Amino acid sequence: MTLTLWSSAHYSFPLPHGHRFPVAKYAMLRERVIANGTASADRVMDPPPATDDELRLVHSADYVARFSDGALSLAEQRLIGLPWSPALVERSRRAVGGTLAASRHALADGIAMNLAGGTHHAFHDHGEGFCVYNDIAVSIQTMRRDGAIRRAAVIDLDVHQGNGTHAIFADDHEVYTFSMHGGSNYPFHKVPGTLDVELADGTGDDEYLRMLRDVLPRVIAKAAPDLVIYIAGADPHERDRLGRLSLTFEGLASRDAFVMEQCREIGLPIAITIGGGYGRDIMDTVTVHANTARIAASFS
Repeated sequence: MTLTLWSSAHYSFPLPHGHRFPVAKYAMLRERVIANGTASADRVMDPPPATDDELRLVHSADYVARFSDGALSLAEQRLIGLPWSPALVERSRRAVGGTLAASRHALADGIAMNLAGGTHHAFHDHGEGFCVYNDIAVSIQTMRRDGAIRRAAVIDLDVHQGNGTHAIFADDHEVYTFSMHGGSNYPFHKVPGTLDVELADGTGDDEYLRMLRDVLPRVIAKAAPDLVIYIAGADPHERDRLGRLSLTFEGLASRDAFVMEQCREIGLPIAITIGGGYGRDIMDTVTVHANTARIAASFS
């Protein structure tokens, strides 16, 4: 079997000069996974856009309509951190569509990956932290609506807590939300998930992997999910501008392999999203994400 990936690289959007969101990484990542042989070009698919009906399974009809129409207030746009444009509307729907497609594919083939997504700061009625729609939540709710799954687990290993995902599923006992993140990092108001593990600034490979190996098997056992969505953030890397942790390329690769091994060991389908990454050198971020895809391909 060959790993199938979805990429939103063809759906970029304009940003002001000097903006810190690394929109260029998506095209660079698509090129890298093809160039390094992780996937052939025909296995890196353009995702379909998420529909209004799919988005409204998680987000308020008012928010979906106003974002689509460019009717958000300046304060709402500032909270998201990305200037509104028609291209951003399209890109946001495609990013959700990629995680939804990867989730469907993972149920059939065991593993699949979206080379975007992980937009875990988006709430029911607003976006924030560079996140417009919550692709994780939309994918889970669509799968449940369609009868494909009943229970799900979110393994969120972005350096920032998935506050939006936690809020959306706060009262839902069939979705287990696990986040291991920087305790003093954004968001500064955390929303409790099913289980949160907070890390001190400067945490490196050994301590990070020890904690993950201790907790993840218990998370999976308690969650008893039909599907895992894994947010494989690049921002715990030691040279990330926003990360504050000290993981190396090798440490992050060990993290990814351990998550996938735990799922494979008991036959759990896993859909992977890339989450954040803000390397001082954008190539560092692309390398972390490309390594995640390479490891995923070894499990396909």
